[in-house]
Amino acid sequence: GIYLAALLGNGLIITAVACDHHLHTPMYFFLLNLSLLDLGFISSTVPKSMANSLRDTRTISYSGCAAQVFLFLFFLGGELCLLTVMAYDRYVAICRPLHYGTIMGSRACVKMAAAAWASGFLNALIHTAHTFSIPLCQGNVVDQFFCEIPQILKLSCSDSYLREVGLIVVGACLDFGCFVFIVLSYVQIFSAVLRIPSEQGRHKAFSMCLPHLAVVSLFVSTVLFAYLKPPSISSPAMDLVVAVLYSVVPPSVNPLIYSMRNKELKDALR
Repeated sequence: GIYLAALLGNGLIITAVACDHHLHTPMYFFLLNLSLLDLGFISSTVPKSMANSLRDTRTISYSGCAAQVFLFLFFLGGELCLLTVMAYDRYVAICRPLHYGTIMGSRACVKMAAAAWASGFLNALIHTAHTFSIPLCQGNVVDQFFCEIPQILKLSCSDSYLREVGLIVVGACLDFGCFVFIVLSYVQIFSAVLRIPSEQGRHKAFSMCLPHLAVVSLFVSTVLFAYLKPPSISSPAMDLVVAVLYSVVPPSVNPLIYSMRNKELKDALR
């Protein structure tokens, strides 16, 4: 049900933005890219899990696992970068409206979106190559509903896995840097919104920005926890809940959060 909701929600946003020329603006261009990333993100893990459940099996091939890790990290990295770009777009729109057309021109928007996709690709390539170059000799059971790097590293039989742990820490620092940038952007937005004389205008701005910030916070915090938590506090139930919170929930709720109070998008869908 959650997967179908994600397909429907993101599919409707992609269709609306692509078909309605009134929505050919930077904000909706980034929203279209986010929906594409969300579709890829949830589709890299959930369909295989559903197929295994229907066939009453729990297997995945070695090459299939490597492909799943690559695609998952590609869309994960791309989504975090794009959320950072979207926060910057909202900051420029609200805090520097007179410069918006100059800063967020069509060429600049394409470059920013391309950089987000390229960052996701590079992130996935580095981590997948390092993870699957490590010899595995602790069995072949990945204790998760998809191939997740921390679970794969538990199967390693040498200290070479420390290289990948080091890369994860570096990646986590970059992710945290993106999160700090997003939070600072919203702090600037909120300070500008508080100066709006109209109470209705303030309420509208807060009701749009706060849900965005809540979803980003849940996404980043659960990703960092999943990849950096010490093995001593790890348990199958906790690992499963955390994995669902960062891999299944955001792609499903993003369409709702970003379109719930958006009159232009609702009109386009109608």
